[in-house]
Amino acid sequence: MTKNNNNKLKIGIYELTGCAGDALLILDCEKELVDIFQAADIQSFLMAKSDNIDGELDIALVEGSVSTEKEKKEILDIRKRAKTVVAIGICACFGGIQAAFLDEKEWEANFKEVYGNIKMKHTKPVQSKPIDEYIKVDYYLPGCPIDKEQFLSTLNRILRGNPPELYRFSVCVECKWNENDCLLNKDIPCLGPITRAGCGSICINHNLPCVGCWGPVEEANIASEFQLLREKGFDHDFIKKKMANFSGTGMADFFGKLKGEKG
Repeated sequence: MTKNNNNKLKIGIYELTGCAGDALLILDCEKELVDIFQAADIQSFLMAKSDNIDGELDIALVEGSVSTEKEKKEILDIRKRAKTVVAIGICACFGGIQAAFLDEKEWEANFKEVYGNIKMKHTKPVQSKPIDEYIKVDYYLPGCPIDKEQFLSTLNRILRGNPPELYRFSVCVECKWNENDCLLNKDIPCLGPITRAGCGSICINHNLPCVGCWGPVEEANIASEFQLLREKGFDHDFIKKKMANFSGTGMADFFGKLKGEKG
């Protein structure tokens, strides 16, 4: 990557549709924030500075899903200006809660139920999707919100020209480390087996089931999890809503094929 005259990488941090929790997490790195601004040339970060610049970037960190035509144009512009794009947070990576309606007709019906026939003047809404539906994403940093330690590690590696490394195993491994009892053995619908590790199994540590907010782990056996929950008495729609609640598009192919088989 090239550096500017100050020998610092140019970085932009952007927020699309979401809760802005990932941007807030970065601001919450209070002890490290000054070092971050000293190590990099932060060109754009709406939540942290007013003198934002829409110029060429070495790295763009993008949170939130694409939910409007305006955001489609924005993400295409960011990709054009940035050498490297990193999707941060579950919304940018998989669409998030707003992408839980996997079927376009289902989304349209729900949208009409809420807004009726009102025509939007500011920008046209579209079905929420992760940013890689429109652009090439170089790296992913999931979470709801992202984890502080993983963010700092990822940023540090990118600044040094190294690719970031995420856990490639499921939350169940972290559960074992924390000596938790398996909630699935208690017939509690837990998504730990198909969810990427990185949260420290924080929900299960407090006897709450994993809801999948870190997104699907690589090579997740979704079919096995689905069948297991069916055997425990949960119906198809319940499981679909559970799995797609955070990781909408990450589950679309599976439930699309399942629907086709049923049809």
